[in-house]
Amino acid sequence: MTQANASAKVTKLNRVERNAWTKQKIFEAATKIVGKHGYAEASVARITEEAGVAQGTFYNHFENRQELLEQLLPKIGIDMVEFIRARTGTADAARQELERFAAFFDFIREVPEFLRILNEAEFFAPIGYQKHLDNISTAYVRILRRARLAGATENYSDEELEAIVHMLMGSRGYLSRRYSYSADGVTAVPDHVISAYRKLMTRGLFNVSEDQETQ
Repeated sequence: MTQANASAKVTKLNRVERNAWTKQKIFEAATKIVGKHGYAEASVARITEEAGVAQGTFYNHFENRQELLEQLLPKIGIDMVEFIRARTGTADAARQELERFAAFFDFIREVPEFLRILNEAEFFAPIGYQKHLDNISTAYVRILRRARLAGATENYSDEELEAIVHMLMGSRGYLSRRYSYSADGVTAVPDHVISAYRKLMTRGLFNVSEDQETQ
């Protein structure tokens, strides 16, 4: 879409729609700026220049720079959940988990800034960081509870499911650093990573008898 066409489209929006469109543009700009320069160098001036809006417009949507930064990671996280959900179509719980795993790596190829935003958020946007973790873990635990009710998993307690969710979330971060991110950008995760995850999820890592498990 050309700039002229985009401007024409915006002028047809009502005030609420235009405000939502502008706020989305600011979020998109902040994603690019934080992904490239980090939180510390993500000034309002840089973000508004990238978004193509006036600095005064920025303050119509956010009280200050920190408020935007605290909202950024949770916003991306919600987008990620929706992205993954749209790519999870099978009824089989184990296959669904593999689809979620593969979809995560598809998402970071579309939003390569995600890992830096996530890694720096704990220090520069701690409220947003915690909200992101809570949002993702709550949604993920809900999915695993449904699998438990369907008899597709072991009878883990809710507390155990939450611990498992954080294990799975952590594995994505480390695997993306090792296999997806490089100086050339974000690449597709190798097939052997997918197959290793599939075997771990469906077979387990160790061969342990019931007697050994209770010792």
